[in-house]
Amino acid sequence: MIAKIRVLIVDDHTMIRDALRNYFVNDDRIEVVNQAKNGKEALEKVAELDLDLVLTDISMPVMDGHDLAKALKADYPSLKVIVLSMINESKQIKRMLATGVDGYVLKNCDKEELAAGIKQVMEGESYYSPNVVHKIMEGLSKRNGTERSVIEMPLSSREKEVLKLVMKEYSNSEIANELFISVRTVEAHKRNLLEKTGSKNLVGLAIYAVEKGLID
Repeated sequence: MIAKIRVLIVDDHTMIRDALRNYFVNDDRIEVVNQAKNGKEALEKVAELDLDLVLTDISMPVMDGHDLAKALKADYPSLKVIVLSMINESKQIKRMLATGVDGYVLKNCDKEELAAGIKQVMEGESYYSPNVVHKIMEGLSKRNGTERSVIEMPLSSREKEVLKLVMKEYSNSEIANELFISVRTVEAHKRNLLEKTGSKNLVGLAIYAVEKGLID
């Protein structure tokens, strides 16, 4: 039997926490083990519970989702963090991504998308709602216009191939099949790309590549 993904929900609205818990009542892979109404309470519960993932809002009293994500990634690097928020503004999205969160999902998503996102993150991928990625890229396009310049990064030809497929939202297994390499090798290339570009996550890597003009 596959172990369930143990989730903590963090949101300052009781109705939202309860609705999210009900989403997964009959899910055979996801179990909501507890709730918290702000980041401070969440940190206290993370210290006490055996968790796999924290699903958090951004705007909360006492400690918001941004400070919570920073603390979790610093103290619990193996714990997955997904943002679930109504905020769909590129500046705020990028601010959250800079903390190293593993996903960003909008609250207007359906439960199937949220469940799929959680499972994808637990498989070692990142997950971002299509609208979130679109908003980031839209913001970059408006800011950069036609003045974007190309800045070379010390990437190998294989890393550049992987980067292009990452930008097309290929999964690790799809990249491996496309390039005839192992999934383990794909993961190694992704780690190298993140390190070389100073990115916190794959969306951060995509943003960097677009900003630097490395991808058409």
